[in-house]
Amino acid sequence: MSISLSSLILLPIWINMAQIQQGGPDEKEKTTALKDLLSRIDLDELMKKDEPPLDFPDTLEGFEYAFNEKGQLRHIKTGEPFVFNYREDLHRWNQKRYEALGEIITKYVYELLEKDCNLKKISIPVDATESEPKSFIFMSEDALTNPQKLMVLIHGSGVVRAGQWARRLIINEDLDSGTQIPFIKRAVAEGYGVIVLNPNENYIEVEKPKIHVQSSSDSSDEPAEKRERKDKVSKETKKRRDFYEKYRNPQREKEMMQLYIRENGSPEEHAIYVWDHFIAQAAAENVFFVAHSYGGLAFVELMIQREADVKNKVTAVALTDSVHNVWHQEAGKTIREWMRENCCNWVSSSEPLDTSVESMLPDCPRVSADTDCFVILKKNSMYSSRC
Repeated sequence: MSISLSSLILLPIWINMAQIQQGGPDEKEKTTALKDLLSRIDLDELMKKDEPPLDFPDTLEGFEYAFNEKGQLRHIKTGEPFVFNYREDLHRWNQKRYEALGEIITKYVYELLEKDCNLKKISIPVDATESEPKSFIFMSEDALTNPQKLMVLIHGSGVVRAGQWARRLIINEDLDSGTQIPFIKRAVAEGYGVIVLNPNENYIEVEKPKIHVQSSSDSSDEPAEKRERKDKVSKETKKRRDFYEKYRNPQREKEMMQLYIRENGSPEEHAIYVWDHFIAQAAAENVFFVAHSYGGLAFVELMIQREADVKNKVTAVALTDSVHNVWHQEAGKTIREWMRENCCNWVSSSEPLDTSVESMLPDCPRVSADTDCFVILKKNSMYSSRC
């Protein structure tokens, strides 16, 4: 059995506590003091000392994984599915590895949207300067010119990006289960223009600039010799502090700051921006939305902000496990009435597909998606008679 560095550090304290607890009531004060000491130890920081470096590959091949002909992620050598617990008892490291793989998969899906689905990547804001933060959406060639039908796809919250429904499903199931690609291909085959929103791409991250504090001695009238002694002490103090920080937290990650994308700083803002600059300009006589989870909330917010325009252009909305709430979002009576006629929410349920599910909210009908674990792409709900 291997013993971690953090366990060795804490072992004398645990032994001491056990010895004290065997003593009489007069030892309670010592026990309390030790418990207080333990409560102030940052176990997460200690655990980082046992971690391998947080240095992961930047390609699927580097991870030794690839998608097979069925769209399943498999190990190149063993053919086994992805293993989260690659290193036992290192949950944080395993999570960081999983996140690094997820970023690669996000880029991989972007490539599929362009190469397999023939979508164009469109930068936003449309009038962005060269230096400001930018995001993007994907559109079919005929998205704005198709005179008949336009399909708009909105995913949920979290780490997913344009073209994805669920990262977990992409990694553990297959591309068909976790991406919007089957929806896009079917929509194109049936004559729809397509717009794929990217509501979680709200900011870019950059490293925080280091703040250089000017020494107070620089502007003082102290003698040069005294300033030199102070500077020497200051340098020695900084050297000791840096050494301590390196020991205390050898895996300290860079401090980052977020620069928000103009008019796209939240999923709701993004939906409104794409509506104003793209969907509202589209020639399609009938616009259809498919919105999953938080995407449903973003659509309801769009309705609240652009009610007349949405009613004029949108024919039907397929919601899947939508988390919208017409009361909390203060959707008016006319919006609720329109949603009852033009929206349907397929929710997680073990009841047969399209079985009515009771709802406490006075908005759109809720029906079963015929699954407790929502695998949205394996259902044809978006192409029901309503759409």
